[in-house]
Amino acid sequence: MNNSTRIFSSFLVSTLLFASCSSSTMIQSNPSKAKLYLDGAYVGETPYLQRDTKIVGSSMVVKLEKEGYKPLISTITKDEEVDVGAVIGGVFFAVPFLWTMKYLPVHNYELKKIEEDKIIEPQKNQITQKSRADKLRELKQLLDDKIITQNEFEKEKAKILNTIE
Repeated sequence: MNNSTRIFSSFLVSTLLFASCSSSTMIQSNPSKAKLYLDGAYVGETPYLQRDTKIVGSSMVVKLEKEGYKPLISTITKDEEVDVGAVIGGVFFAVPFLWTMKYLPVHNYELKKIEEDKIIEPQKNQITQKSRADKLRELKQLLDDKIITQNEFEKEKAKILNTIE
């Protein structure tokens, strides 16, 4: 075997080895153009082609958001389909066995609309039925639970104390 054949063979095996390490999946949503977050980081809008070189069993959290629709959270795990190229590469090198599984080619997600008729806005007469003390206790609890800031607390407290019942 001459030197150029060996180099070409090594190049071919290396290409197969490294190509087998990566996996990709198309993340789609209905409706499209939903904001896509992978493991908490914003990456773009759907449809989105995700490529990585994670090993078998790795997973990522998928979060989709679109105005007027409920947020959708799911998980994609790299164990959905056998990667034949990685198995063949694993015969020559033990390392590709870490990449013998890959993602499904496509992940489709159906976003559900927020039902506007179920969104009930509080009416002023319902709010005034509670005593000021009850309102302040609830507001203080929100502050203690760090749901609102001190500034928001002070503004709402002023509104409650200035309310005439």
